[in-house]
Amino acid sequence: MVITTLINKGVLVVRVDGELDMHVTDDFRNTLDKCMDNTGIKEVILNLQRVEFIDSSGIGAILGRYKKIHFMGGSLCIVGIQPVVMRIFELSGLFKIIKTYPTETDAFTCL
Repeated sequence: MVITTLINKGVLVVRVDGELDMHVTDDFRNTLDKCMDNTGIKEVILNLQRVEFIDSSGIGAILGRYKKIHFMGGSLCIVGIQPVVMRIFELSGLFKIIKTYPTETDAFTCL
């Protein structure tokens, strides 16, 4: 898994490439927490366009970041979900609490 982060218009954009499973969730969690803590940014776009697989630990890591951001008064949205990952999100119920958009551009217009 490769995680790329950038700040655009005061929003932290996190792009994940690869699998988000139990082997990498600690890295994912630590990277997001460090970026948010160091910058104070509370608006996050999580781009999963290149995520090919996610397991329950990946779902848990995303949910944990959502809760942290929500507690801080910010928002997290997800963009570019692939069909295989979308099915897991549907089963987990994440779509009920986390907004999703097709692209980063779409997400920026709604933040």
